[in-house]
Amino acid sequence: MPSHFVPLATPGIVRQGLKWMLNASSPFYIQPSLNRDLVNWGLKFMKSATRQHVARSAAPLRDIALLSKQLYESWNTVPGLDFAYAPIGMMELFQTEQNAHHAHETVKEAAELGIEARVLNREQVSQMEPDMPLEALGAVYFPGDSQLYPNLLMRNLLAYLEQQGVQFMPHQEVTGFTATGNRITGVRTAAATLEADHVVLAAGVWSTALARELKLNIPMVGGRGYSVTFENTPFKVHHSIILSEARVAISPMDGNKIRFGGTMEITPLHTPPRMRRVQGIFDSVKRYFPGFDMAVPPADKVWYGYRPCSADGLPYIGNLSRYPNVTVATGHSMLGISLGAATGKLVAELVAGQPASMDLRPFHPERFGR
Repeated sequence: MPSHFVPLATPGIVRQGLKWMLNASSPFYIQPSLNRDLVNWGLKFMKSATRQHVARSAAPLRDIALLSKQLYESWNTVPGLDFAYAPIGMMELFQTEQNAHHAHETVKEAAELGIEARVLNREQVSQMEPDMPLEALGAVYFPGDSQLYPNLLMRNLLAYLEQQGVQFMPHQEVTGFTATGNRITGVRTAAATLEADHVVLAAGVWSTALARELKLNIPMVGGRGYSVTFENTPFKVHHSIILSEARVAISPMDGNKIRFGGTMEITPLHTPPRMRRVQGIFDSVKRYFPGFDMAVPPADKVWYGYRPCSADGLPYIGNLSRYPNVTVATGHSMLGISLGAATGKLVAELVAGQPASMDLRPFHPERFGR
């Protein structure tokens, strides 16, 4: 998604987040805690939430998104690697004059980055989404955005890699590493120690604890999100849609499926799901689409998971100076799938000692110190 050139850490997000915390069904929540890692992340996140940081981050996020899109387009031609790739564009609907103004600013910023975007009025949005009555002042439309079906991608990618000879070892919890001098020589699991020539640390929200074993500080927390996927529903949209004020995403996928997702909940990994937040997603959809009349499914039909959120909204990608044969690839926040293909290519280049396809300095895993 080239449209996602703004990092999570933006001006005003902290103030807005504090307001949202008072509402149990809001898009954002941080469970209060004196946990040292959470406090450390929060302080660095607030320090990063500046206009200057947003401006510095835009080009790197654009570049890695465009590289990823190019790679997904090439993957789409590989026999057996179907993932319902669809270049259908994306709309960000807005309902307030404040966000209408922000929409015009976004289009200007996109133009400066060479990303196609335009503001649509209510009538234009209705023409592009004729099947459902909507309540919105307009939208920002990004025609260059594409989407895919993550479940299908991961299932077919796993099968494809196994056919290529990649060996997977599921249910092996990594507990640490062995080192000789400035090289990591093994990965310890609960069952054995595996010899390693090169190690890639890409463990999502669990990367921070493992990084500590490598004497690396990567401030990161797990931002829990929720989603519900339906098949063969009467609710039909033709584009990927983000509800700006509600921070909710609507994704038509794989022909007859539609997914509703959202929320950012900073909470311990074993906290039970909060179904009121799922209800908040459905309530938000109905505010934009009054004809939406679908009930929240039982808890066992609701997906939730933790996005690895870095302290400045940029992923951590790069080799370590202390251990040059370790490559880090984590901290992608809500853009794990969007930036996944590009991250894989960049990691392959780093492991092989080849020049990277883009400037990786903004993503350096040691940017917050070792």
